[in-house]
Amino acid sequence: MRITMIGTGYVGLVSGACFSEFGAEVICVDCDTSKIDRLNRGEIPIFENGLEELVTRNHKEGRLLFQTDTAAAVAASDVVFIAVGTPERRGDGAADLRYVFQAARDVARGIQKFTVVVTKSTVPVGTGQQVARIIREENPEADFEMASNPEFLREGAAIEDFMRPDRVVIGVESDRAAQVLRNLYRPLYLSETPILITNIATAELTKYAANAFLATKITFINQLANLCESVGADVHHVAKGMGLDQRIGSQFLQPGPGYGGSCFPKDTQALVKTAREHGQPMGIVEQVIEANRLQKERMVDKIVGALSGTVAGKQLAVLGLTFKSNTDDLRDAPALTILPALLRQGAIIRAYDPEGMRGAAQLLPGVEMVQGPYEACKDADALIILTEWNQFRNLQLDRLKTLLKPQPGTGQVFCDLRNIYEPALMKELGFHYICVGR
Repeated sequence: MRITMIGTGYVGLVSGACFSEFGAEVICVDCDTSKIDRLNRGEIPIFENGLEELVTRNHKEGRLLFQTDTAAAVAASDVVFIAVGTPERRGDGAADLRYVFQAARDVARGIQKFTVVVTKSTVPVGTGQQVARIIREENPEADFEMASNPEFLREGAAIEDFMRPDRVVIGVESDRAAQVLRNLYRPLYLSETPILITNIATAELTKYAANAFLATKITFINQLANLCESVGADVHHVAKGMGLDQRIGSQFLQPGPGYGGSCFPKDTQALVKTAREHGQPMGIVEQVIEANRLQKERMVDKIVGALSGTVAGKQLAVLGLTFKSNTDDLRDAPALTILPALLRQGAIIRAYDPEGMRGAAQLLPGVEMVQGPYEACKDADALIILTEWNQFRNLQLDRLKTLLKPQPGTGQVFCDLRNIYEPALMKELGFHYICVGR
């Protein structure tokens, strides 16, 4: 089967590489000539575990190609995936669909035989109908069927998620399109992956529903963590007690500085916008968005409070800038809210992140980037962990004691906003240890 993947961002590149690993012939298309040139030279524009090896192998074996000519790629393909960005539109929170609609026009010019056109991008309900209308307007003779196949990839584990997914959701309006996509995903039948065949509107909404629910779980445990601090409870034990209930589950019950990333912030906003447009407001999701904003502000207050109420003139060491570990993605990362707020209050910040510093240097111009965690901590008044990278889980605590400056009456300040370390041990070692919900 021949596939065109329009867009070589996170979703398009990972999906294209994985389909090629399944044996399909994949052409990844992008209008960014420099990005295509880099990919053809073997340079991967994003960091994702295992992606470079996957792309290199399949490109070398001729199953994964990169080009800028969309029409030529579409003409040679049985299935065309639209995997372009759908960022939050400024002002109203709706998904910006301009790239999706441009891709639809490009697809229309290339269709020369029966083709299944699939939205892989996260799009609001009704987008599939709009894409189909654009294709028909641009090419009335086009022989195609529309479909939706939302992605459920976790950054840092995307290849594993694609190869061994919890489920595959396929939205179609005909048996013909359903059969084509069943054949494409046939390798997953061997692992008995559940494949849900439904209509397009349902598939489109399923993606938003899943992300909004996960964002709600994160926000719920963060609010419980705040309550735990007030009443003397341990949020980790509360989360474990909840998570052992099979109806709830333990995933996404880890407290922290709030969610970020490429999906949850924009998808919750887009779902709220869609719900309002249809006269069915979702107050729960609206409260999740607001509570997540307040959680980031609360982290600023927590850091300032650990330094006796002021960070003016204080040097802060920050470990972790990306919104989560095992990615270089900084989109809506808590660091982008927390660090500017500390800078405005007069803090001096040195930061280290294993993969995110190149992007952070542009997004956080007032923050000095350094080459390692101990360099960041030298003569710092406080250490702040913002991202749970593995290399931060076993820091040399004795060394940190000598690098960090003790604060009057408290000792060395260690703000662990990901709860990596145990409070009892940190207290025993003499740190003024600040965490979340314990």
